[in-house]
Amino acid sequence: MKKNIITIIFLALLALTATAQPMKQRVQSDACITSAETQQRKTESQIRVEVSEAVELMSILARTAGNKEYNMDMAGQYTKDTEVWFAPYKQHAAVTCFQSLRDQHSISYDAVMSMAIHLNIDNGMVKFLGEQADLEKRWSNVDIDDFIDKLNTFYTDTRFHNFFEQHRMFYDEGLKAYETSVMTYFHQEWYARFYGTAPTDRFRIVIGFTCGGGNYGSSRQLPGQPRETYAICGYYINPQTGKPYGEGANMAATLIHEFNHSFVNPLLNNEANASLIANIGQKLHKFSAYAMERQAYTNWQTVVNESIVRAAVILYMLDQGFDQKQVLNELANQVCCSFNWMPELVTSLRYYAAHRDQYPTLNDYYPEIARCLSKFFENEVERMQKALK
Repeated sequence: MKKNIITIIFLALLALTATAQPMKQRVQSDACITSAETQQRKTESQIRVEVSEAVELMSILARTAGNKEYNMDMAGQYTKDTEVWFAPYKQHAAVTCFQSLRDQHSISYDAVMSMAIHLNIDNGMVKFLGEQADLEKRWSNVDIDDFIDKLNTFYTDTRFHNFFEQHRMFYDEGLKAYETSVMTYFHQEWYARFYGTAPTDRFRIVIGFTCGGGNYGSSRQLPGQPRETYAICGYYINPQTGKPYGEGANMAATLIHEFNHSFVNPLLNNEANASLIANIGQKLHKFSAYAMERQAYTNWQTVVNESIVRAAVILYMLDQGFDQKQVLNELANQVCCSFNWMPELVTSLRYYAAHRDQYPTLNDYYPEIARCLSKFFENEVERMQKALK
């Protein structure tokens, strides 16, 4: 079975390569850019990688409350330090409050990070920024003032700032490692070129040192400021090398993925697009419901957005000249995650990329995405029916 899957993916990749010439030509033409222009592009696309005390606070609160996604414990000595420092506070009022929020409102995964980026810590006080409506929807019925009060008590009682400052050197080393191994693969200017729309958001990259293998895309809109889109990337020690993170190209795929969401998700907010793709989105969700729900993808909208985002990552990798084996591995990973329609969707987006005179933006191409996914589903149903004849 595995051999069949790899064979299918390999053939699909050959098809992608055959249709990739316009993008390859563009990559080759980049070699003719002057060194000054290259340096300017690098400066424009440079994003500072950050550590956030608020992200660590919310992550460690979720870990102490027992959230499995924040208990991967992949950060070596930092994980051990965290356990020793915060284990005595497992019965703290903030922890039991958070457990109730998780059980009653499903506050977990990206909802935790949504709150984190809406917090400001200054002079020993944790304050909520912005409007509650800007938070992930699972927070909509939560008493935010009460939660922030308890969070402040947790912050004070645990001497959280002392813990954070004692690990400042560790954080700095982690940020430097990420800059060196991952950021060289990230080119912000690609997004506007591919999607056909200029970014209106400010991109920010935060390393979540308690997130382990979890990665989250969140955004916030503070009054009078540009919308900020966050890629919160997990930190882990590679058990084979003893160094932070894995292969840079693989880590870059995660970063590229998170920023794609800020372009892809708004397309589904368009009522015309939603009406076009809702039917097939529901079918695909049902088609792979067990696997999707295990990945916390509980509705058809998430499945549609994730599908397009993951396909766009592969387009990025092809456009930026990633090694063919790396691209193949990324495509295989998506099929293994039960996005079985990924080869067809990537092929479709390759067509979009090669016909931008006909489709200036991905929004213009959205009806074709719906047709591509519908065709995949029809072919799968037909294939299964043949097996029963």
